Amino acid sequence: MEIDQFWHILKANFGYHSPRTRRFLVKKFPFWATFIYYVQLLNIIRIESRTARKGEYERKTWARGSLGVVKIVESAGGRLHISGLKGLVDHQEPLVYIANHMSLLDTLVLPCILLALNRVTFVVKEGLLRYPVLGSIIRAIHPIAVTRHNPREDLKLVFNQGKALISQGCSIIIFPQATRSAVFDTASFNSLGVKLARKAGVAVVPVALKTDFQGNGRIIKDMGPVDPNKEIYIKFGEPITVEGNGQVTHRQIVTFITENLTAWGAKVNPSIS
Repeated sequence: MEIDQFWHILKANFGYHSPRTRRFLVKKFPFWATFIYYVQLLNIIRIESRTARKGEYERKTWARGSLGVVKIVESAGGRLHISGLKGLVDHQEPLVYIANHMSLLDTLVLPCILLALNRVTFVVKEGLLRYPVLGSIIRAIHPIAVTRHNPREDLKLVFNQGKALISQGCSIIIFPQATRSAVFDTASFNSLGVKLARKAGVAVVPVALKTDFQGNGRIIKDMGPVDPNKEIYIKFGEPITVEGNGQVTHRQIVTFITENLTAWGAKVNPSIS
């Protein structure tokens, strides 16, 4: 499946569902899924990094690399379920996508979906820009990089760079959590994305992600075990116009993510009111 075919499926069906296949080795030997996944993933990151260093990392190039990760997931026995794109396919303006953050897979797979609709980039930790190999890819997508050392300066940076990118027609993906976690902690899910959308005058889109197919590692967080029995869910909500100070919108986003994660069997830590 090539990227144009994948984009056609997304737009025609407002989503995508992996075929029901399970490779023999993945089914027979549980460790094989983790092995084959990381062997292929590290190879594709190496290839994409080389392309990025040449200055050739265009929108479609990035999307092809991201789709390559989807194929790797499926080859390791994973199944991906994408839904909720009906309200986005014909949306003309840039958006702020606000999602929970469960694993590295979030940043690897979302691009091939959202680049079908518009230009997009991420708000990321500045340290990711210095990662070996992967860092060159992240730099090539021109993200908004925050330090997380000075919240006030980070807020100013996100507002200034975010507004500039949005004015140029680029959508922004933001994970308003302190760190990746298989448990959605509503109390630590901040309203930065809502504030950015309000400042820039664009709508927000809630995104619920269940991507614990790829776990977070104890020693190397980006390389945890792979579990093909955990299906991957990505669901988009309707665009929401930010009203007033944004508190109602923020609660709508948290509710959307909480309800979907609960339906998929993920753990949620509700805030104490």
